[in-house]
Amino acid sequence: MTQDTGIGADQKIERRKIGRTAIEVTPIGLGSWQFSQGQGFHGYVWSALSDKVTDEIVRTSLEGGISWIDTAEVYGKGRSERGVARALKAAGKHSGDVVIATKWFPMLRTAGSIRKTIGQRLLNLDGFSIDLYQIHQPWSLSTVEAEMEAMADLVEAGKIRAVGVSNFDADRMRRAHAALARRGLPLASNQVKYNLLDRRIERNGVLAAARELGITIIAYSPLEMGLLTGKFHRDRGLLESRPFFRRTFLTKRIQRSVSLIAALDEIAALHGVKTGQVALNWLINVHGDAVVAIPGASKVEHALQNSGSMKFRLSGEEMQRLDDLSSRLTP
Repeated sequence: MTQDTGIGADQKIERRKIGRTAIEVTPIGLGSWQFSQGQGFHGYVWSALSDKVTDEIVRTSLEGGISWIDTAEVYGKGRSERGVARALKAAGKHSGDVVIATKWFPMLRTAGSIRKTIGQRLLNLDGFSIDLYQIHQPWSLSTVEAEMEAMADLVEAGKIRAVGVSNFDADRMRRAHAALARRGLPLASNQVKYNLLDRRIERNGVLAAARELGITIIAYSPLEMGLLTGKFHRDRGLLESRPFFRRTFLTKRIQRSVSLIAALDEIAALHGVKTGQVALNWLINVHGDAVVAIPGASKVEHALQNSGSMKFRLSGEEMQRLDDLSSRLTP
């Protein structure tokens, strides 16, 4: 079946500003946790990928129209950052061609570490500049205010363009926003888990606060570790080849998501697209331009599907159907 894109094949993919900054990105970016090379805890979630596969995933993502990549210090202790830089160079890209977001890991550290470790972030990225620098988790030995002061110093020094946070609740997000405002800067984003099977940010005040303050929500795990592609429902045997943590996580959620996957399958067939593409399309459009998403990709075909999710439109009825159905299933 020919894919029904809903927009002209030659139409340029829209760009959205990250918060109240000048940084513009496509609604779908590439998450790169899977580029950790199986190191440490990450090996329980992702199998190690070869440099060749990583390079192909990045190249395919960019060729499909994706304009940005999200990585982090803690992903393989810098291996993901280095892999992203290598893959971008292999694709012929230079600093400024692609928007780069990375994160500082705060656990058992103070805000002073933000300034001390920025050199290593830039070294790992090997000539690619940091557009968005994020506090990875809320747990730190310093206050939110101290962290934002350190981040603002990096902006003023020209080492990063904008500041974001990740996994912050509404109160911490407001505090970060207020602290940056005192330095004349906006809080650009809050990266949180959000998908059709996990809609907690709609109920705990995070989404409402983000919209009020003009902060973009960056949705990680937008396919619930692949569950929303429907592949594990169609072939339970696939779970056996997945790392332990991921296998355990998915097994517990398969049965309660059967009805949602059936609806996604049906809508996907009508548009001539994949099940997971429908889930991503709903996510990046249900709140206008307030949400962008960073699905990962461990195969080239995943990268193709991720970028393709921006190239069609669900109808209002389809959006509402998924909204109603998932609302009854999510925490």
